[in-house]
Amino acid sequence: MAWLDYLCLILLSTSLSVYAQPNPAQQKRISAAIKNAAHNKTIDWTQFVNPFIGTDNFGDVCPGASVPFGMAKFTVDMTGYAPAGYVVDPTQQVRGLSPLHDSGTGSYGNFEIMPMFCPGGFDTCLTKVEDRLRFRQPDTDDASPGYFTTTLNNSIKLEATSTRRAGLERFTFPKESPKPYFVLDLSNDLPNSFSGGVMDIDPIAGRITLGGKWEPRQAFACYDILDNGKQELSEYGVWTADIYNLDAKGLGLTHLNLTKNLIGGNPYESGALFSYANNPTEINIRVGVSFVSAQQACENAESEIGNSTFEEIRQLSVDLWNAKLSKLEIDVGNTVPNVTEMLYSSVYRSFLTPNNATGEGQGLFANTASPYFDSLYCSWDTFRTFYPWMSLHSPQDFADIVENYIDGWRKNGWLPECHSNNLPGWTQGGSNGVPILADFAVKYHNEAQSLGVDLDELYSALVTDGQVNPPEWNIEGRQINVYKQYGYVPTDVLDTSSTGMQTREGSRTLEYSFNDFGTRQVAQLLGKAGDESYYANRSLSYRNVWDPDVTSDGFKGFMQKRFPNGSFEYSNPIDCSPLDTDENRSCSLQRDNVNGFYESSSWEYSFFAPHDVAHLVELMGGSTPIGYHYADQPAKSIDQVRDVVFTNFGIEPAGLPGNDDQCAMGTWLIFHLLGLYPVPSTTQYLVLSPFLPTYTIHNTELGTSTTVTVEGFDPSSVAPTIPKGASAYVKSVFINGAASASNCHIDFYDTFRVGGNITIQLTSNKSEANDCGGSLPDSLSTGGWANAR
Repeated sequence: MAWLDYLCLILLSTSLSVYAQPNPAQQKRISAAIKNAAHNKTIDWTQFVNPFIGTDNFGDVCPGASVPFGMAKFTVDMTGYAPAGYVVDPTQQVRGLSPLHDSGTGSYGNFEIMPMFCPGGFDTCLTKVEDRLRFRQPDTDDASPGYFTTTLNNSIKLEATSTRRAGLERFTFPKESPKPYFVLDLSNDLPNSFSGGVMDIDPIAGRITLGGKWEPRQAFACYDILDNGKQELSEYGVWTADIYNLDAKGLGLTHLNLTKNLIGGNPYESGALFSYANNPTEINIRVGVSFVSAQQACENAESEIGNSTFEEIRQLSVDLWNAKLSKLEIDVGNTVPNVTEMLYSSVYRSFLTPNNATGEGQGLFANTASPYFDSLYCSWDTFRTFYPWMSLHSPQDFADIVENYIDGWRKNGWLPECHSNNLPGWTQGGSNGVPILADFAVKYHNEAQSLGVDLDELYSALVTDGQVNPPEWNIEGRQINVYKQYGYVPTDVLDTSSTGMQTREGSRTLEYSFNDFGTRQVAQLLGKAGDESYYANRSLSYRNVWDPDVTSDGFKGFMQKRFPNGSFEYSNPIDCSPLDTDENRSCSLQRDNVNGFYESSSWEYSFFAPHDVAHLVELMGGSTPIGYHYADQPAKSIDQVRDVVFTNFGIEPAGLPGNDDQCAMGTWLIFHLLGLYPVPSTTQYLVLSPFLPTYTIHNTELGTSTTVTVEGFDPSSVAPTIPKGASAYVKSVFINGAASASNCHIDFYDTFRVGGNITIQLTSNKSEANDCGGSLPDSLSTGGWANAR
């Protein structure tokens, strides 16, 4: 192609700023794989995964190339709101391809590399972010587990695959195009937090090392740009620019050493600029990353990738993903296709974060001998379903993360509530690392030592969070002194011993109470009778913020904030609920959140006492169906679940109802599709109606496999509203051939721990199935959890 024709193509494609993404062929490929799976003896479970679910509607999902729990996640960084790097929005432009991202929350975006053409030569290259932006070609975004690709509107194709701390980038240029150039960015990241760094180019070795500090973390990268001698550099040098007049390039220079710009304004942008000889159409670049040093970043690339090809690393990634995804096996041929896609896409994301940065600890975790995970974000989001899901099939992964939590207590004095980028996150509810550790302990106390967890240390960490005020409970621990003094967290209270945002007093009381229940559970299994009784009593503190006189929508009695003198401060129960018409009301961590609850309303939080729902039923009038299973009306739960799933979830990029939050959304969906729901800090699961006819969960550490078979499964029931006459309601439950004591709940120790078969028999007769046929799920006030399993 002549250069003039090529230039015209670029100008034409630049004007195409609105088009569809991702590539429609991806969905056709997934649908075909699901259709063909019934005829395949060996199934590649990765073919059912759609990494783009959650890349729209503020889902903050990273669809980049990653291995399970990979620290490296390769994807493009986009303009606009794009905390996870990529967004599907076609009106946004590409800044570059980078190797560090979070999924379900978002951050990083360090070390962006951008391929380009520079018709006027080295000094004319567009290096700074606002100049190098490019739209994508229509329908070119594609991804699968371990792989990501897109094509820019100048017809340059970007691809990436990865290992835990390294990856390969491949760039394909149109035939007969001009010399390919690359901008490698030292300073820019997604949060715009550069605080100084160093870059060196070794043109003989073909290696560029970068590193520095992006508040409050440090990060390093190593780019091998000669592809083991198969590629030849033409030019190389450095560049520095800003948004005003600075646009300087240094041909042949090899070193940058920059500090933070201290006198206001925008920081300098800087990095490397290089080109290749002989106009190659394909360029391969090996990348290593580290949180410790540039040298370790290079060693990571050498040890994890070495001389392996792009296809070899991609296949290794696929193998790792299949080992994880195959922990859940379903009858694909008899499962509704969109359920298969939603299910395995969610299972995939459940192994995407937190990021396994073992060997890469920084700050307090530098040189730790324990496993180290980045992006534990956040315990308030993940204790409900993320870790209970992990406990079903991956106790070693669960144990490694639990040990990381305990290590945080060792090094900092309290359990981390969140941890990402060497930065503690905000405490949103209570110290919700407690129910995570408790959930592990009650299920795996027999194996804890062999899995690398000291239960005595685990319990000491729980007690610390339950007894000792941190200096600032905004980021760790609880405001435990006033909670112990009053039996609730008062509003407008004088606290002279610790600091924190004086908001969310209603929801914090409820969360603190449930945290106490988790500590009670571990005290019980360790035989600490005095502590068991003490924390059991304290876990009932949720009752102290129940105001029986508040009414809303014809119902009476709601959770409310309470003053130190015992009087309640009224807030409308619908404030901060989906029915709230005030779009400007503060409902999160803002200082002017006077609602008393976090990211929710009194209506919703009034249902939060998972360990004592039976007493909530009493408080609400005895027959009010809340958590319908506990009110002996489980069929109503099934109706609600069908509606909520299909109203809020799908297989489109906007198929999540908001931020995935380390797959909190995805694991909530997994449980409901499987017809179960966990009670955190316990071994109990509520039984619902599965969306598929059968499935098996494998637990390789325990050496067990548990198959759930749904007798009378009716595909027509998999709909927002269950059709009349469709079998969807639980008539009976059998465990290894014996009738269960209840149709409403089962226990980990009777089922998934020992393996075997669970049979759920369905009926279309809703009235027949609208009771538990035996005991209700456990509640503390009715004698539940009397003995540790």
